[in-house]
Amino acid sequence: MSLHFEVVFTCFLRDDTPDTVLDALRWHLGLSTERPTGLDPAEHTYPVLTPDPDGRLPGGDVASLRRQPRGFAAGRELYAWGLFSRNYWLDDEMSELVTILDLLASHIEEPGYGGYFREEYDAEPTILTFQNGTYGPLKL
Repeated sequence: MSLHFEVVFTCFLRDDTPDTVLDALRWHLGLSTERPTGLDPAEHTYPVLTPDPDGRLPGGDVASLRRQPRGFAAGRELYAWGLFSRNYWLDDEMSELVTILDLLASHIEEPGYGGYFREEYDAEPTILTFQNGTYGPLKL
């Protein structure tokens, strides 16, 4: 019998995040149907963050990537790319977590919290963190 996980990414990416990364995220989130040119199919096997319209999570799966205002500095408005994704994954898919973490890690706007995952019946999540272009240790 398979285990099921709730996987959540919630973080801001820098406004200067390269288009190649944003295009890859859009594809993973199901916001674009075409696999981006240059995205390695061996590493990015399928769009892992695409919401399942029949998902089993309360409220359903969610996928969002949008440029958002983040305040003002030096007389100009600051922006960042807000990412929010909540999906229901099988245990066989959990190795894909590293693919998304690698994609995000060097583009995070502020170090720290980036989301979590938890087995569907667990009360305690495993927190995902980002710092210095990498992500925190995972206990799968």
